[in-house]
Amino acid sequence: QVQLVESGGGLVQAGGSLRLSCAASGRFFSSSAMAWHRQAPGKQRELVATITSGGNANYADSVKGRFTISRDNAKNRVYLQMNSLKPEDTAVYYCYALDTAHNLYWGQGTQVTVSS
Repeated sequence: QVQLVESGGGLVQAGGSLRLSCAASGRFFSSSAMAWHRQAPGKQRELVATITSGGNANYADSVKGRFTISRDNAKNRVYLQMNSLKPEDTAVYYCYALDTAHNLYWGQGTQVTVSS
């Protein structure tokens, strides 16, 4: 069974940094596209960043230049480095995987709270 487990969330002041980590089980990881989404209270879940199996990354306009997605296939992990955090970045952040058979997997989420 595939599992995604996020960690690294917490409370940080505006302007600070956090690094989220997503640990993936299974042998599918290296061939899967990975992504981070987030959902703020009362809002729809939105895509934050994606990274292909080959390491190509894309970002939502709201986080470009501040967030960096990366992956370590040897460790079955994907990361989200978040710098210059803003109160509007407050949300639950979810790890997401799309394997080559187009199966979708979600983690349980990790809370990020940015105080002003």
